[in-house]
Amino acid sequence: MTVITAPVTAPNAARTGVLIMLLGMLMFSLNDVMGKWLVATYSVSQLMVIRSVAALLFLSPFILRRGLRSMFKVERPGLQALRSLLFAIDASAFYFAVAYMPLADTMTYWLAAPIYVAAASPFLLGEKVGWRRWTAILVGFAGVLIALEPSKESFSLPALIALAGSAAFAFALMLGRTLRSTPDTTLVFWQIVGALIFSLVGVAANPSGWAPVDGGALLQLGMLGIVAMLAHILVNRSLKLADAATVVPLQYTLLFWAVVFGWVFFGDTPRPTVIIGAALIVASGLFIFFREQQLKKRQAKS
Repeated sequence: MTVITAPVTAPNAARTGVLIMLLGMLMFSLNDVMGKWLVATYSVSQLMVIRSVAALLFLSPFILRRGLRSMFKVERPGLQALRSLLFAIDASAFYFAVAYMPLADTMTYWLAAPIYVAAASPFLLGEKVGWRRWTAILVGFAGVLIALEPSKESFSLPALIALAGSAAFAFALMLGRTLRSTPDTTLVFWQIVGALIFSLVGVAANPSGWAPVDGGALLQLGMLGIVAMLAHILVNRSLKLADAATVVPLQYTLLFWAVVFGWVFFGDTPRPTVIIGAALIVASGLFIFFREQQLKKRQAKS
């Protein structure tokens, strides 16, 4: 799955990767804005069904190029199914939470996912975590608590669903580490299929929640899936052009766009505690990431 087909010269590859990652994050942010706007009219399940169908149609040329049969030749089907379910929960929870919460608040909880991964990896993946990363993990969790402002009022259903969704996202990322040999197209295909099945169950459970859709609304809902797919493709391409250490930290620009778009389109102003908590989460996530990169380099030399 690629976006740029022309060869990129080595000196310019990293710069191109940075630009593509920044564009990918902008596309993800636009997906968030569109989702927040659309869930004001349509249920999360209906949005997810149409979004998933549009994404599958967009992905179909890549699937046909690899061959449809290859999509069903997967390693560890049980883990693939669990990963798809977790991503479906992640996306559904995000759209539900963002319908009731400011974009910046919701994004802050999702940016904590790498911290959850780092905290759980010693127990689920057998990875060694030293005191430095444990300190960063604790700082990150402190950031989540500050942003949440624990109280009877703050533990609302949308906030709890946001935390559950970000945790589902984190566990899906961990499963991705164990399925590294699976091609990107196959992973994305089953991720979309899982979301479609999950959302169809939601529609069947509440058929009255399906609102009438005219041509314009169908186009808008379909664009949601296409924008998300383009964002995934751009991120994958960026990681092929530049080192992860160069482009992965740029994913935190999602928070910047969440603040800007939340203010411009919805009149949201981030609470001071959200800004402080987000700063701690970003600092913690960056430390964990660069620490992991440093340890990988040491292992490669030894």
